[in-house]
Amino acid sequence: MKLQTVRVEDAVGKVLSHDITRIVKGEFKGASFKKGRVINKKDIPELLKLGKENIYVLELEHGEVHEDEAGIRLGIAVAGENTQWRGPKESRVNIYACCDGLLKINVPFLEAVNGLPDVILSTLFNNTVVKKGDLLAGTKVIPLLVPEQTLAEAERICREAGWLIKVKPFKAHKVGVVITGNEVYKKRIRDAFGPVITEKVEAFGSAVMRIEYVPDDRDAIKDSICQMAAGGAQIIFVTGGMSVDPDDVTPKAIRLTGAVVEKYGAPALPGAMFMLAYLGEAPVLGIPACGMFFKTTIVDLLLPRLLAGERVHGRDIVALAHGGLCRLCDQCRFPNCTFGRGAGSLC
Repeated sequence: MKLQTVRVEDAVGKVLSHDITRIVKGEFKGASFKKGRVINKKDIPELLKLGKENIYVLELEHGEVHEDEAGIRLGIAVAGENTQWRGPKESRVNIYACCDGLLKINVPFLEAVNGLPDVILSTLFNNTVVKKGDLLAGTKVIPLLVPEQTLAEAERICREAGWLIKVKPFKAHKVGVVITGNEVYKKRIRDAFGPVITEKVEAFGSAVMRIEYVPDDRDAIKDSICQMAAGGAQIIFVTGGMSVDPDDVTPKAIRLTGAVVEKYGAPALPGAMFMLAYLGEAPVLGIPACGMFFKTTIVDLLLPRLLAGERVHGRDIVALAHGGLCRLCDQCRFPNCTFGRGAGSLC
């Protein structure tokens, strides 16, 4: 890089080689002078007000890449399925979602890119639920010019990863709900679980195909689950009866169906008595009473992944321990909070 420092007063007719940013707290942040501008006499007072008594005139040497070109190349390299890049603006390129879905970040390779000198790539958390048009990530290089080999290495890492940032669209699922409990079955109290689950499912474009009410009888619960699966349910919720009381037989009933249990008991609060099992390909979710009383529970952490077509394993539930404590704020801000964020390192 050949760098020449020129006094602003002597810069008339010179071509500006980089953006000059203007910041007004709480009002504006952007480029007052764009790269490539030919400086004229009227620009000199404004440049001085911005604290620029000198400007740089650059001549790129072989093997050097300007920050704008570097940002574009990084954006192309990291923007994966159902994402798009835009920019650069002030040398930064942003990545946006092209559809509603589940954001996936290949965390080990994200860290590898950021381990390179002078390269940054910042993202939202892995497994964040996003909407079309949402900002997912931003990338740029730190200096005005970077070596070609640095960018080439970043591009190589992205190729090796296969993907670094992508959005998995939600798939419409048929959902069955088995609501247990003698008190509901015998109509002593009104069902509160059904509306909660229906609302959560419909928010992602799926539908509850059937709700059945059964007593606290493990054979009746087992039969209802099996009938749901035979009827085409792709996800089955089984609510209530998940604790250690004598009448709580739901976990036993789920096992009696032949379902393979991934995890019973989850390091997430609310949601400790949660169970996840698979009856063939259909996930069976044993939901404790907290799923009815609390706005946000372990269901809100795992349901988006299931509706995006992922198979959730026991290790995924174990990983919820770090960040799995809900603060039970007076005004719930989920998902813009810490609940469930510690498990983001798992792809």
